[in-house]
Amino acid sequence: MAAARAVGGDSGQSAETPEDQAATVPSGPVDMAAEKAAILNRLRRAQGQLGGVIRMIEQDQDCRSVVTQLAAASRALDKAGFAIIAANLTQCLANPGNAEGIDQASLEKLFLSLA
Repeated sequence: MAAARAVGGDSGQSAETPEDQAATVPSGPVDMAAEKAAILNRLRRAQGQLGGVIRMIEQDQDCRSVVTQLAAASRALDKAGFAIIAANLTQCLANPGNAEGIDQASLEKLFLSLA
């Protein structure tokens, strides 16, 4: 199914679900369960896209389609990584005295590792 999306002329823009938006746009109190669910959805989507890439290569599909699908998987992983960092930052801001929080330098290092 994921492979068909890329082959079918996907413009490179993936439609975000409300769960995806919840992972990137905090509004009100932090709902960590919703954040976690949205991040897991992104990772499952990337997993499906990677499975599609593998099938496409096994079926000797054209290079353009394979690379398009691989790029979609890469974007999904990037978005999941940014969502994880954003959720952590949101949690740190909501609970500044939390001993398990991450310091600013470490958070910056994590963010730059994805850039």
